[in-house]
Amino acid sequence: MQRIVILIVFFVFHRLAFATPITTTAAGDTLYISLPDAWKKAELHSRLIEIQRKTTAIALEEFQDAKLELLLPEISVKGTAEKASNIPIYENGLFAKPTQHEVIHTLYHIGAEFYQVLYHGNKYRLKIKADKTVHQLSEVQENKIISDIRYKTAALYLDLQRCLLFKDLITKDIYDQEEQLKEIKSFHKNGVVLKSDVLRVELDLSKRRMALVTIDNDILIASQKFNIILGEPDERLVLPAVLTTGKEDRQSYQHYLEQALQHSFAYHISEKQTELSAINLKKVKANVKPNIGIYGEFYYANPQIFLAPYNPYWYSLGVIGVKATYPISALYHNIHKVSAAKLELEKEEEAHHNTEDMVRQEVKEAYLRYDEALKQISVSEVDVKHAEENARIIKNTYFNQTSLITDLLDADIQLLQARFDLAAAQILAQNKYYLLQNVIGVL
Repeated sequence: MQRIVILIVFFVFHRLAFATPITTTAAGDTLYISLPDAWKKAELHSRLIEIQRKTTAIALEEFQDAKLELLLPEISVKGTAEKASNIPIYENGLFAKPTQHEVIHTLYHIGAEFYQVLYHGNKYRLKIKADKTVHQLSEVQENKIISDIRYKTAALYLDLQRCLLFKDLITKDIYDQEEQLKEIKSFHKNGVVLKSDVLRVELDLSKRRMALVTIDNDILIASQKFNIILGEPDERLVLPAVLTTGKEDRQSYQHYLEQALQHSFAYHISEKQTELSAINLKKVKANVKPNIGIYGEFYYANPQIFLAPYNPYWYSLGVIGVKATYPISALYHNIHKVSAAKLELEKEEEAHHNTEDMVRQEVKEAYLRYDEALKQISVSEVDVKHAEENARIIKNTYFNQTSLITDLLDADIQLLQARFDLAAAQILAQNKYYLLQNVIGVL
């Protein structure tokens, strides 16, 4: 009866530790958290994500600036105030004393001018397209960093959960071994078993207690790593919630491959870099295109020295026209630039194909490892059942004096190891599932 009560208390504690929803408490208290909530905290705390978000914002501003540069003309205002000296006239030679010709000494000029590009080999439109592509590339890189942080958080979360599951198993096993030791001691008092059997069981129990110490330290180490990525104090206890094995989300390899070619970060980063190289080639080719634009100027000036006879009065003048230039030197200066840009594009295209091959390989590997982990769960579940039945049979035969203490201890160890293997397989399957999601770009 006492054993049943203890097991009930232990079960209630275990459920509270693993299934309580997230709560906000003071520093130093226990924080119960689910994996989605851990992702949110890790994203808020990550400096890498914040840096990339700033980079994305900068790229967006540059894209907006490029659009305004095409749509709106360049406008400037200017003004001058000048003092002029008389004009010396050397009627009798440069070394003779000149006569001074009187001029209007104070000059003012106030005006405005503008220039609007009409055509420049589509350079401005190509710049807009390039800046837009850079912004899109930055967004993909931001999503990749977020996904990487999520996978790292999930790995630490699962590592902590594995340690807690191991502690659960070893604690329960120690309790079972202590109860079994009481039975063996009782048999020893009655002269049924030898003293050496009692000593062997006590030695084995001591090893289990030492294993519990190691697991406790593993929990502290895993907890600190998890706290760091969440931005929590080291001394705060964070406990994860129970996760499913993820079997319901399993799809075919072809499905995951199609997802990867649509969402893979590495694939889309390479794709955007190839687009930038193609745009750069067009920009280089545009160097030999004419530059056509509208310009205009309007100003007030004093004195009037635009037309003779001059006079000391204000006047205004407005000019508007079309300006066209053609860079003749670009016909020979641009030859090698175009060749270099073409080679750069060909290099990026090859790199993109190589990235596609790598993505296929990574998806295949991640899929097979996930499938392997799921199969390991099934094998481990069968192993646990066999180990439990073996332990039950050996225990009965031992207390009926038909098997040795070594057989009993081996059976107990095999059962504990089988349970450890099952817990580890369940955690590993979750890890491989999130790795696969990260690889295909949907985490």
